[in-house]
Amino acid sequence: MGKITYKRLKGSQSFRQRLVLATLANTPVLIEDIRAEDTWPGLRLHEVSLLRLIEKVCDDCVVEINETGTKIKYKPGTVIGGRNLVHDCGVSRSIGYFLEALIIIGLFAKKPITIRLKGITNDSKDPCVDTFRSTTLPMLKRFGVPSEGLGLKIESRGSPPHGGGEVIVTIPIVDKLTAVNWLDEGMVKRIRGVTYSTRVSSQFENTMIHAARGIFNHLLPDVHIFTDHKAGPQAGKSPGYGISLVAETTSGCFISTDTAVSYAQGETVEIDNDEKKELMPPETVGEEIASFLLEEIQKGGVVDSTHQGLLFLLCALCEPDVSKVRVGKLSPYGIETLRSIRDYLGVTFDIRPDPSTGTVILRCVGCGYKNLAKRIS
Repeated sequence: MGKITYKRLKGSQSFRQRLVLATLANTPVLIEDIRAEDTWPGLRLHEVSLLRLIEKVCDDCVVEINETGTKIKYKPGTVIGGRNLVHDCGVSRSIGYFLEALIIIGLFAKKPITIRLKGITNDSKDPCVDTFRSTTLPMLKRFGVPSEGLGLKIESRGSPPHGGGEVIVTIPIVDKLTAVNWLDEGMVKRIRGVTYSTRVSSQFENTMIHAARGIFNHLLPDVHIFTDHKAGPQAGKSPGYGISLVAETTSGCFISTDTAVSYAQGETVEIDNDEKKELMPPETVGEEIASFLLEEIQKGGVVDSTHQGLLFLLCALCEPDVSKVRVGKLSPYGIETLRSIRDYLGVTFDIRPDPSTGTVILRCVGCGYKNLAKRIS
């Protein structure tokens, strides 16, 4: 075996992207100084969990972490996939954190993936599982991902801090992704949404819906927000409630926002019982999330700001043809993704602001990534 050459990186930023791109580009990486100066140095629980998840869907990948967790060696293997997989995502980040990485890697596996993910389904940090179902999965179809075998089923919900949610995710495999010319954002024609509540009164959901509709009804007639009240074992282990909204446009774009309210918002909850912070009332939640959705729509673009990173990744992995997409103002995560794509895949984007709409048009030629594993089998 020759000596392995590692790509050397520093710090903890965009850890998830680095792993995903390293896996796809088959580039061994060595990441040093991971939060070396912090009070709690090294990898966080969710980052270790992400590594374990990648190990589950890959064969022959090697992960070495030093004692303090500040240095990691990762040598990618072959993405195998498989059915009946189970992974506990833990409770330091929600399932949404793991889904983006899993979907990108899973498309290029040897076999389609069916996996049961356990943990937190809805929190205020990561996109919730409802948003993945309503927005992320339809977006993949634009790039030629078949709708058969692509799905997400919510078995039970879990709110922070103790989680207890379970979802079953199915990801089909593709030979390659098709380039897109996706500039037309269209006009909003309908708004759909879902509210959920676990271990609190189902009345909270009606209050959120009423507040959100109070804002939307002035703008368009077609607004349907469904309720999903869970009880018993399906309600997870912690009380919480939230709402996920998606606006569908005439050109088939989905713009989404979501939020969740629960007692745990940080990684460590150090609040005495008498100091428990007041939760945001459901009425305010409904109004705020409706306003956020209107802001996302106003920014323009074919996806919302949380989906920019994923959109750029998909464009970069397409067949060697020109992809053109329109987004609103570039999000910090989107910009970080563009840098990572350049470093690993060698794909650079031509970025041009469109002053007339305040949006940004990005063009790139895909790297022509092919699913080699699929052809061998």
